[in-house]
Amino acid sequence: MEGIGGDGASVSSPLPQWGHDAWRIYQFYLDKTNPHTAYRWIGTLVIAAIYCLRVYYVQGFYIVSYGLGIYLLNLLIGFLSPLVDPELEVSDGPLLPTKGSDEFKPFIRRLPEFKLWYSMTKAFCIAFVMTFFSVFDVPVFWPILLCYWIVLFVLTMRRQIAHMIKYKYIPFSLGKQKYTGKKASTSNSGSGGD
Repeated sequence: MEGIGGDGASVSSPLPQWGHDAWRIYQFYLDKTNPHTAYRWIGTLVIAAIYCLRVYYVQGFYIVSYGLGIYLLNLLIGFLSPLVDPELEVSDGPLLPTKGSDEFKPFIRRLPEFKLWYSMTKAFCIAFVMTFFSVFDVPVFWPILLCYWIVLFVLTMRRQIAHMIKYKYIPFSLGKQKYTGKKASTSNSGSGGD
């Protein structure tokens, strides 16, 4: 069976096989980080702090930081948005409830938490590597970029919050919901005994 199909090609050149093996090992350890949410985010905060210290130390790369900020804002919007936006898409699947009598449907994010973390971590790592190449250090007046980013953030979040209010959804769940049971039926079941 070795000579049939694409197996023979991978035997003749070991470089693609090594790349595939390295990717599988990387994916294995990435999958093992999935249940450790707090540790993942602490690691990302450490990487972000190292990036900020690097930008502060070299006093440059403000365009890279601005691009990173725009990308992170885009990720945040994806994290706060529902998978099926009632304004944009008509779907046969579950929609957000708009009235109190509608059936409860859980909030499904367009960008899950793990992908948000992974994309943010990759973005900070790529931006950090970019700070070692002077071609990315474009001279700009950074206070204007910062003010523009703050205005963009405020306007975008205001629009997102208005969307949340209009369609009555909250993208955060604090803790796991617990079933409380029927209180009236538990008091009646004890009085009718066998």
